[in-house]
Amino acid sequence: MKITAIKALVCNAEMRNWVFVRVETDEPGLFGWGEATLEWKTRAVVGALQDLEALLIGQDPRNVEQCYQILTRHGFWRLGVEGMSAVSGIEIALWDILGKSLGVPVWRLLGGQVRDYLRTYTHLGLGDMKAVYESGSADTIVERGRIVTQAGYDAVKVVCIPYTHYVSPAKAVDSVANMVGALREAVGPDIDIMVDFHGRPASVNAAMDYLMAIEPARIMFAEEPVPPEDVAGLAHITARSAIPIASGERLIGRREFTQSIAARAFNIAQPDICHTGGLLETKKIAALAETAGIGLAPHNPLGPIAGVAALHFGISTPNVIIQEEMSGAVAWYDDVVTWPIDRKPGRWDVPDLPGLGVTVNEDVIARHPFKQEVLHARNAVMPDGTVVDW
Repeated sequence: MKITAIKALVCNAEMRNWVFVRVETDEPGLFGWGEATLEWKTRAVVGALQDLEALLIGQDPRNVEQCYQILTRHGFWRLGVEGMSAVSGIEIALWDILGKSLGVPVWRLLGGQVRDYLRTYTHLGLGDMKAVYESGSADTIVERGRIVTQAGYDAVKVVCIPYTHYVSPAKAVDSVANMVGALREAVGPDIDIMVDFHGRPASVNAAMDYLMAIEPARIMFAEEPVPPEDVAGLAHITARSAIPIASGERLIGRREFTQSIAARAFNIAQPDICHTGGLLETKKIAALAETAGIGLAPHNPLGPIAGVAALHFGISTPNVIIQEEMSGAVAWYDDVVTWPIDRKPGRWDVPDLPGLGVTVNEDVIARHPFKQEVLHARNAVMPDGTVVDW
């Protein structure tokens, strides 16, 4: 069996252009699907896929590890997030091909079943962009939090830390404490709440001010309290915070995770299968984390194929705690891909179809062609004009 082509199909979903990857073979009717979505880098990822295609033409797609080695070593230059997202999309598609060729679901090939279902959480507004990133009052967060829990989820994430620089204004800290406290009171003690700092505090002190303010609400975890490159600062926070710290969605590959895991920079790792290098590389990251007593809450605000890949990963990986999903990012989410399971709020069951088990509707993709994503990050500016982290 040989790879004959690698194609990128781009589907605009407002804030993100979903980049779907189709790997074709010389076996009639046998091809695989992956996803390489990377917000605000769509054209770069598509270009990387075009560059990488030549390396794999003629290779056996069932040799997943060998293909990965070719993609990451035979270009001489090390790949950044754009290139590794392209590699990830290809790698996921290779697993889909392998599973289809053997007539088994991908999770069987990743070590088999370790749980009966995968617990999931979603965001305010069930993934609607404005609800996720523009909920800035207690009343709004409570209203949208109730919508999520009434839909059946028992865990919700909020992004309510304001754009912050090196200090945390007392008024902003009090506002965050009020919002998170109101949400806890509204949903009760049985709902897990996660607070995504988005790396907005630029200093340990600023991050700790917010963490101490939300501590009474008994948070499941706080995510990215400082930018991911500040490993020493993150480790300092993790050692002192009563709230578990999660991070890693912007770390690429095993090598970047190694430093943070060795430093015990977080309690919960958040690799993204569509950026780290794919399923096998993320399994290796999971093994490193497990050895260090670190759980996983994989990052995934992307498209439906990324969600299915995360499902197969979570069913087969013992230290996964919970899985992020954004099924409501656009109203027509379910029209693009037919999943191998019926998704339930807060719970994804074990799929049994071969490969990833997805059917992709290319006509729907064609109805939503590439266009410039919503540049929401342009809002990350302080009142005096200082640009800060989104």
